Amino acid sequence: IGKEKFHKSQHWGYCNNVAMLVGEDKPGIGGEPLPGQKLKPKYSVFPEGIGSDAPAWVAFDKQVLSFDAYFEEEVPDKNQELYRIRHCKIYFYLEDDTIQVIEPQVKNSGISQGTIVRRHRIPLPPPHEDQFYTIDHFNINIEVILYARRYKIIDCDQFTKNFLRKMGVRLNPPAGRPDDPYTKERQKILDSMKPLRPYERIDTLKQFLEHNGHILRFFCVWDDPESMFHDPRELVLRYYLSDDTIDIKEIIPVNSGRDVVPLFLRRDKLPKYAPTGLYQPGTITSRTVLNVFGKLVGNRSRYILDNRKTGAVHQEFYRDSDLKIGAVINVWGRKIMLCDCDEFTKEYYRTKYGIEDFTPVSYKAPPPPKPEKTFPPYTGFGSEEDSLCSCMGLLPKPPQKDFKKFMEKDRSGMESNILRFLAKLVTDSPIDTDRKFIISYFLSDDTISVFEHIQRNTGILGGKFLERGRIKKPGQELFKSEPSEYFKAQNLFVGARVCFHGHNFLLVDADEYTFNYMEKHANEFSVADVGVILKKLKDIAESRSREVRQVFAASDPEHTKVIEYDPFRNLIVSITDGAFSEHEIMTLGRYYSVKDEYEVDLHFLLSVAQEQLKKNSFENFEQLSAVLTYNDREKCGVLPHEMCRTICKSFKLPVADDDLQALLTMFEDDHKQVEYKKFVDGLNWRENQIPAFQTIKVPLKNEDDWSGQPPSLPVKGIKYLPLLDDLFGKEE
Repeated sequence: IGKEKFHKSQHWGYCNNVAMLVGEDKPGIGGEPLPGQKLKPKYSVFPEGIGSDAPAWVAFDKQVLSFDAYFEEEVPDKNQELYRIRHCKIYFYLEDDTIQVIEPQVKNSGISQGTIVRRHRIPLPPPHEDQFYTIDHFNINIEVILYARRYKIIDCDQFTKNFLRKMGVRLNPPAGRPDDPYTKERQKILDSMKPLRPYERIDTLKQFLEHNGHILRFFCVWDDPESMFHDPRELVLRYYLSDDTIDIKEIIPVNSGRDVVPLFLRRDKLPKYAPTGLYQPGTITSRTVLNVFGKLVGNRSRYILDNRKTGAVHQEFYRDSDLKIGAVINVWGRKIMLCDCDEFTKEYYRTKYGIEDFTPVSYKAPPPPKPEKTFPPYTGFGSEEDSLCSCMGLLPKPPQKDFKKFMEKDRSGMESNILRFLAKLVTDSPIDTDRKFIISYFLSDDTISVFEHIQRNTGILGGKFLERGRIKKPGQELFKSEPSEYFKAQNLFVGARVCFHGHNFLLVDADEYTFNYMEKHANEFSVADVGVILKKLKDIAESRSREVRQVFAASDPEHTKVIEYDPFRNLIVSITDGAFSEHEIMTLGRYYSVKDEYEVDLHFLLSVAQEQLKKNSFENFEQLSAVLTYNDREKCGVLPHEMCRTICKSFKLPVADDDLQALLTMFEDDHKQVEYKKFVDGLNWRENQIPAFQTIKVPLKNEDDWSGQPPSLPVKGIKYLPLLDDLFGKEE
């Protein structure tokens, strides 16, 4: 019941036109075995594992079981040996049950070794020659018969052991590996034999490979007693760690009168007790041999190595352990002192010998003080720098300008790097009192130009008042050797008095770029450094902090916490008794001023965004809305701000990042979530087009067109409470 397969296997067939039974191992009806029949597997059967049911040639690709084995081979034609033990490797390939037998080659064995049995499936010995070896036939300490040759398996590798254990095979203990009697006897004979010539191996290859290119360098000095003035000779000693040799090179000063030679001492081993007498050729050798027969047996002679080195000449050479700072070595009769070494040498001795003291030995007298170079006074011809260059050498060179500073501070785009100040003359003349000047300081080359503002009906011709150039500070001697001092950018600030070629100017104001530049580079301009100004004010007013608070509170009768600039300036002047300049007071006012807050119109932002989208032909609003809706998992109609921004960036929305952030902020609800449907509808210029906004054309104020007219007040209002908190701390 329930059986679906009823086919019969073919048990009868013809072989050479003879009817015979050919299906003894075939199953019965429907593929089921016959009663009493046991089907023999043709290949190795592996237990089913976890995962995909891959075939064996895929699952066990390149996986091989390796067994150590040996077999005995009879030797009938030799009296020295009756049998021979030959060791081999048996490889069982799991992918197709093939077997390969390989014998490792032995030097001078006289036997053709290598592959004994090529890789293929090997049948079992009779009477089961119709079957093949599988994985179940292999274990340790058993015998297998391959083509009538009996192999004894003695061990296997670790992978094979682990694999057989996973297959459920109980491994036998490993067997011993027998030695070949003839090979063992031959080895005894070889060990007892001595070479006919004396042989002693002196291995220097290891030292060469480990220290090739490693050189210890010492700086030495030799006091030559034969020289006329006994001046020290500076040398450099190099010790080669690869072969323990030394060479010395002399450092010859310029104009010393000595000939330049390549080396002071050529590279060789340096003996400690040199010079000694000359030795005959052959006296110093690396080996000592003895003639055993002498002249007793004709002309025959036999030499053996003298291990006691009788009569050998022993020489001691300098090694790396003998060299250290402060040591005096003998270089063929010359006493040379080691004074210092390089960093590699210090690290070598620190690592190998644990030496930490590498204090150099001073052998030079301190150099005499260099004579101060004096220059003749300025003659008045040309510039001071040009006249000074003519004193530097025989061939005068033009003075070099600071090109790096010029490239950094030159005009670039909207950065002019020009500080402009409004100034007036300090004079008693009523005609010159109302004259206005614009002083421009060029940061690229520290030059100054003065321009007079043109005023109608004054009788004074305005325009260029002073040509651009560097201006010397007043009160300096004209003809002197020292270079003159020139006005720097730090000397110009609001409230400063400067004298340009006899004209005294008072700087009363500066343009916005100058204030911003000085505040941005507050480390260069102390009058624009809020930290320095607060510290200076704190030192003056800390002792009367309560009085200062009362004065500021009295200036704010309506308690708005904000006062105007004029009362603020008067208070600072009265507190500091005029110790603060106008620029410092302006810096404080600008720092604590009330910032103007501008509210951006949503209609204006949407019109700007739609204009940008229209110019770039962006129309993927449906896809944008679909992606936003897909990311809204809860279908609540809102998404986080950052997620909306990321999605818009992924669509490469041609809107500036600041405008995009402002638009997303305007479409946020009370929980800071963006209503993305309204956001997309507002951007859709196809369906919800907003009329183009009218651009209000306001004439831009260019720095070059600054007329020098100061604003009515530097700032509108100043928050004095943060100033008092920074000065005296928060009031409890």
